[in-house]
Amino acid sequence: MTMHYRQLGKSGIKISALSFGAWVTFGKQIGDPVAKKLLHTAYEAGVNFFDNAETYADGQAEVVMGAILKKSGWRRTSYMVSSKVFFGGPGDRPNENGLSRKHVVEACHEALGRLQVDYLDLYYCHRPDPSVPIEETARAMHDLITQGKVLYWGTSEWSAAQIEAAHAVCDRLLLHHPIVEQPQYNIFHRSRVEKEYGSLYRSPGLGTTIWSPLASGLLTGKYMKGVPKGTRLGVPGLEWLKTELLKKPGIEKRLSTVPKLAAIARELGTSLPRLGVAWCLKNPNVSTVILGASRVEQLTENLGALDVVEKLTPQVMKAIDALSAPVAD
Repeated sequence: MTMHYRQLGKSGIKISALSFGAWVTFGKQIGDPVAKKLLHTAYEAGVNFFDNAETYADGQAEVVMGAILKKSGWRRTSYMVSSKVFFGGPGDRPNENGLSRKHVVEACHEALGRLQVDYLDLYYCHRPDPSVPIEETARAMHDLITQGKVLYWGTSEWSAAQIEAAHAVCDRLLLHHPIVEQPQYNIFHRSRVEKEYGSLYRSPGLGTTIWSPLASGLLTGKYMKGVPKGTRLGVPGLEWLKTELLKKPGIEKRLSTVPKLAAIARELGTSLPRLGVAWCLKNPNVSTVILGASRVEQLTENLGALDVVEKLTPQVMKAIDALSAPVAD
């Protein structure tokens, strides 16, 4: 397995085709020793982007990751790390969440402290905030960039219209533009990345760091008969994720499709998880696929998806589409 690197949109940086994220595992599902093994396994495989957010385990995911990065001995120039702002941390008073200048700036400073770094390579607006003028948020991001605390900013789960509005504001005010969007993307959740963002890949040149390539574990086959012990859907505090995944309209059709996709994987001599990740990588508008894992074996398995991409011929992609052509996401 050889890591490949892709341009992040029209920016000047190259990002590993597979990256690693701390969502729902670091600081909540797994302990620090396992987290260290996961980060080191990813880095040694060529991963150069580690994804995080202020809200993951109320900031503990960044604390865990930051301690590992600090002790790793890795050159700071050899990897990128992100944070996201919107949901806030453990506090719930006014101005402790959202995209106001106050919270954007304070959350950045707090993330720098937890991650023990001097700057964030990527800083995302985790969700749109209709209560705050986009001019205010864009100006705050611009100022953090000019101060050297952030290198690039982006969005997560914003609509195409909202991203276009942000670019228009940045054009008008001569501010640094957002360069990247972090959307959900997998075989079962496709329309936004494949259709809605279509024109944005050409201009302004949107990069994507996609999350949930395995549909929160649905594309591993482990939820065919309920929720096994030790999986993320059984973690206290993630009941919302269980509801979102297993009670979503169309879940029966998706569950019935999983064994058929697994059969395609077997025909290719690979596993269903590797097929799911490779399918995402096949999209040229995907800059990187963010992997999540609670065990080193899981991560190693998913990293092997790099060797499966070339097996996804037009005929195979057509067969996958025949099973999973988009219903309403």
